[in-house]
Amino acid sequence: MEPTFSPSLMSLDPLYVAEEMKILNKYCHMLHMDVMDGHFAKNLAIPPYFVKAVRKVTSLPIECHLMVERPNEFIVDSMMDSGADIISLHAETISVDAYRTLNKIKASGKKFGVVLCPATPLSFIESYIGQVDYLTVMTVDIGYSGQKFIPQMLEKVAAAYELREKYGWHYRIQADGNVGKAVYKPLWEAGADTFVMGSASMFLKGNTLEENALLMHEDFFAQTGVRAKINE
Repeated sequence: MEPTFSPSLMSLDPLYVAEEMKILNKYCHMLHMDVMDGHFAKNLAIPPYFVKAVRKVTSLPIECHLMVERPNEFIVDSMMDSGADIISLHAETISVDAYRTLNKIKASGKKFGVVLCPATPLSFIESYIGQVDYLTVMTVDIGYSGQKFIPQMLEKVAAAYELREKYGWHYRIQADGNVGKAVYKPLWEAGADTFVMGSASMFLKGNTLEENALLMHEDFFAQTGVRAKINE
């Protein structure tokens, strides 16, 4: 699969969203929105109205990563109604109704994603992994940016890749958490093909957003030998 860059929109400057979205539309391939409730993840981020606003200024697929304790109470529906294309839920929060949830999302024409915290094993989702569209391996603990990459997660990425190849499943393998120049090569070689870009790459301080975007592409190519697409 071709590499896919997905910037974390919680890092956008709220005063310049429209201008920065023009850059993301050119250099990225999908958009990542973290939704937190202050309970499951000890932080707050991105309400449904922000998803609806961004939908008006992009044609890129929008993924909503729901870090919430009870996603089926209203959040799943509100995010789908707001324009999200991919709904990614934590395996830890849907263990009692995973099939009902994934069937609901797919019946709405959306893609279903599942996210695993670092301490959650891949075996936790073995009963439905073949129906997943996006499998996200958290490479830091959830809730805050700026944490150190957890190298043990490379083994989880590799295991997810081996399962996909063995059974012919179709899910993309996404890495989320301090993804930057230092880990492009090991993640790519382990089998990751989709990368959530935050403060370690797309939103590095000290450069403009477009400078960071160009660096992201060049660094990825230098580390992996693979060049990601830039949109016209």
